[in-house]
Amino acid sequence: MPVSFPPALDLSLDLLRCPTCRTGCLHPDHGALRCPVGHTFDIARHGYASLLTGTRATSGDYADMVQARGRFLSTGAYAPIREVGARLAADAVSEQGTVVDMGCGTGYYLAGLLDQMPGARGLGLDTSVRALRLAARAHDRAAAVAWDVFRPFPLADGAADVVLDVFAPRNPAEFHRVLRPTGRLIVIRPTGRHLAELRGQVPAMVAIDPAKEQRLHQALDPFFEAVVTEQVEYSASLTRLDVLDLVAMTPSARHVSPADLNGGVLPDQVTVSVLATAYQPR
Repeated sequence: MPVSFPPALDLSLDLLRCPTCRTGCLHPDHGALRCPVGHTFDIARHGYASLLTGTRATSGDYADMVQARGRFLSTGAYAPIREVGARLAADAVSEQGTVVDMGCGTGYYLAGLLDQMPGARGLGLDTSVRALRLAARAHDRAAAVAWDVFRPFPLADGAADVVLDVFAPRNPAEFHRVLRPTGRLIVIRPTGRHLAELRGQVPAMVAIDPAKEQRLHQALDPFFEAVVTEQVEYSASLTRLDVLDLVAMTPSARHVSPADLNGGVLPDQVTVSVLATAYQPR
């Protein structure tokens, strides 16, 4: 059965470059994307384009993690995080801008940003096909592409007005390459107090490296200068099911066993604490 071409992906074709030959633009061809040389990439029936080639990345979220993330984010517990990212972007660039979300997950943060920028278009990249199924439907102006953030991006130089990175891996050199000189990189990451109550009750959860901020600045400093940093910190009330979803949607899901959670005492309130920084390219 032929796959209809997603309208949001059509809006983003000028941003994309062939990941195999690195030069050719991509165009629609019978439910796929093709470059002038003939390299062809499938468009999934769920609406995202798969540009990954060779060995597939193994770090993408699996189905249970994605489902847990969808449920948890729907509670609104992380809405202030989405709001600060959207505001930093809207304050920095035109409403007609192009936003690229690296490690976009389900598209939750990208959709929130596009809601605040009525003329903008978005493109989300992630390795998880389960998450991309949701990201491709997260917003009518957001397209989704399967890609690994640690590889050179299949994007044109200076394609983006905003690069958004929320709780995601970073590739500073590629962030710099795809951003316009007047663009902004927005990085949102946890502080040491983030989910402290939960980490105290579930020691198997992945700890936050105390040197995380130092390593972030060392990695970004050759390419970017910080413009503004905002701290978002508040207490979120959660049900037990919310807490279970919160654990299940994070990398800690790979380390926490059911025995660590079932029947144990879990907090009904957690501290949400993040830093959000807007950077300009050097």
